[in-house]
Amino acid sequence: MSARRKERAEEENKEVFSEEEERSIEEEDFEEATKEAAPSTASRSKPGPPERQSVAEIPETVDDFLRNFLRRAGLSRTLNRFEAEWYGSAQRLLPAAATCFSFVPDALTHGQLLRSELETVRRDTELLRQEVLAAGEALVRTQRERDFHRLQYRRVAGDKNRLIEDFKELKKHLESYEPALRQLEDKYQAALRHKMLIGLKKDRVLNTTEEKSRTAKEKSMRKSDSADKSTAKSPITSSRHPKDTEFPAACGRPVNPQLAQVGFEKCKSPGSFSLSYSIRAHTLPVSCIDLHPRKLILATASDDRSWRLWALQANGDKVGEMVLTGEGHSDWLSGCSFHPDGTKLATTSGDSMVRLWDFSRGRCVLTLPGHSHPSWGCSFHSCGHFLASCSADRTAKLWDLNSQRCRLTLRRHTASVNSVCFLPSSNLLLTCSADKSLAVWDARLGVCGSTFRRHQHPCNHASSSPAGNVLASCDSRGVVHLWDIRKPAAPTATVDAGPSAANQVEFSPSGKMLAVASGDSLVRVVEVGSRAASNLSGHRDGVQSVTFDHTGETVMSAGSDGLINIWA
Repeated sequence: MSARRKERAEEENKEVFSEEEERSIEEEDFEEATKEAAPSTASRSKPGPPERQSVAEIPETVDDFLRNFLRRAGLSRTLNRFEAEWYGSAQRLLPAAATCFSFVPDALTHGQLLRSELETVRRDTELLRQEVLAAGEALVRTQRERDFHRLQYRRVAGDKNRLIEDFKELKKHLESYEPALRQLEDKYQAALRHKMLIGLKKDRVLNTTEEKSRTAKEKSMRKSDSADKSTAKSPITSSRHPKDTEFPAACGRPVNPQLAQVGFEKCKSPGSFSLSYSIRAHTLPVSCIDLHPRKLILATASDDRSWRLWALQANGDKVGEMVLTGEGHSDWLSGCSFHPDGTKLATTSGDSMVRLWDFSRGRCVLTLPGHSHPSWGCSFHSCGHFLASCSADRTAKLWDLNSQRCRLTLRRHTASVNSVCFLPSSNLLLTCSADKSLAVWDARLGVCGSTFRRHQHPCNHASSSPAGNVLASCDSRGVVHLWDIRKPAAPTATVDAGPSAANQVEFSPSGKMLAVASGDSLVRVVEVGSRAASNLSGHRDGVQSVTFDHTGETVMSAGSDGLINIWA
């Protein structure tokens, strides 16, 4: 009996030991499972925002795994114990937030994720479809614009090719006329030379005839013992026209009225001039200005075919008032000149006419036709009975205002004669030409006494000092030469006012300063002795004409901007 009891006790001990062993093993497995489940449950209790949605396989929970394992193993008591402890102590270890979550089967979760991704894909697809439609419309518009510009390019290219062909045809047509034009030019030059020779022969014959008539008249006067000495003063033209005027008798030293003020004029430096005021004289360019011999009245000639007289006020209360105007030329006016007594004005124009205007009558009293090309300028003799004019027809003419006819035609220049002026109180006439030369003529005989050649470009203007012993000339490159009238071989001084053209040069009443009208809108005042120059800026376009007042303390200029500027 005792042996049976021992065997039964040993079996019970083995069963107890096996149960304890199994219980300890189950407890260890439970603790490990709890440790693994607690972080996963905690992580599920505080879910963070996922970076991106993706279909993931969710593993089976630990408690379900243990239940299924114990149920398959037939450990019903262990399962019951696990259920009790799981819902008892194990649930208390989990955070309170974990009780709010319910586990969702894997298939439902997969379905929801797939549906959300499908919606996202559909939205993206719709946006892409709209963008593709907009891009298609933009492509159609671009293609239409491309086709339009392609058509325009083809049309312009066609027009260009047609113009090129027309240009080539016109060029060939012009080349075919070149020989005829050269022949015509040669014939024209030959005709001009022949005409000039005929004119010279005519003048020579006339001079010979006049000399013979003068000699015959002197012999007849001696035979008749006539004491009339007045008829011998100017016998050259007495037999040609009863109304011809005789030139004043030449004297050893001409009396110049302006020389009286030369020594008493205040010497003003070129840099002391400044713009005092401006006058809007014409709407078109002013080509020439001239000052009244005794009054502060300025005459202007303009491209608008009119001349005007302006009263200048020295006190500055009135900047200028137009007192008289005249129109009658059919083209632009190129020059103007006051009569020595100040009652008349002579004008030259592009219509080749020279007109004389009487202020008291308010109209043109004399028209002098004779030039075949535009006339550029004019100048009165100091006696007032003769008027000289120059023209683009390469001649200068001397007009007798009493007989109203041309007394002499001066032919020596080979290009346009651009300016003409009488030397003060003398019978000498100064001309300058585009052939780069100056000439001094004896107006009584029409003989060229001296020629000045040192300019390298066409001469635009020439003038004389009040004393009559110094000449100044300017050319199209702004070079100003000063000449001694007794030494025509070379200039005594040169002033470079270029590179723009020098349009006019004028001496002051003292002869100590020189004003130059430049094409670069500047007026240059030069001291003759030191050749120091000062620039006066105030015009907006090229300066065409310049002059001094009676005292030499004021400079007046006019230009292509239609303004008269007064510099004091």
